[in-house]
Amino acid sequence: MGIFRRFFLLLALLLAVTASARAANGEYIILVGGPSLYQWEKYKLYPHDHWWANFVRAARLRTEQVRAQLGPDAQITWLVYKQGYEDRAKQEHQDLIALIDSVREKFNLHLVWFHAGSEVIDYLNKGQPRNQVKITGFEYFGHSNRACFMFDYSNNIDSACKSWLHENELTQIDRRDFVHSAYVRSWGCHTGESMSKKWYHATGTHMIGAIGKTQFMMEELPILISEGGKWVN
Repeated sequence: MGIFRRFFLLLALLLAVTASARAANGEYIILVGGPSLYQWEKYKLYPHDHWWANFVRAARLRTEQVRAQLGPDAQITWLVYKQGYEDRAKQEHQDLIALIDSVREKFNLHLVWFHAGSEVIDYLNKGQPRNQVKITGFEYFGHSNRACFMFDYSNNIDSACKSWLHENELTQIDRRDFVHSAYVRSWGCHTGESMSKKWYHATGTHMIGAIGKTQFMMEELPILISEGGKWVN
């Protein structure tokens, strides 16, 4: 019995160490919205998304930073709004899905496609066993206003969206999904004017967001462009 007892004690210790390691590593999630379409934007004085990879490029730049910081084995997940890139691919005459998948290969990412905002909440809550794998970081690259992330802005409907994550839905996120010190940031426009506050009340983590508009760049992370604009949390 002594041998069996020692065996089960060692097994329990091994499982505990494994769970602890997974919790320590955690999961870093990058949420990527879709681009608008030329058919809606061509009539505007300041059209959005001349380049299909506006959000993908920024997310890639940030992923490179996170990978360098956390190491080659850290779990980084991309949640990407798929329909937006399937629709934009017809305009671009390119296989954008394959191009995004090449980023997954280069940076050893876990790539998850989604369509509805509810799927984002489901992944946050149940995409990993959250009692073991906590979310250590969460960042959003895409269109937004003060109250929601707009995943398909000007894609299905001119200047509107059918796929979103609204601040009033944030209470559906389990507060226990995140480590207390999780780094959370929205790189979209206006998030800091309302949604950041609702995020904190819902999750207990501070979301850095913009007062005013942001602009997505080619070779650097998004910048503030509104007079008096600033980052708040």
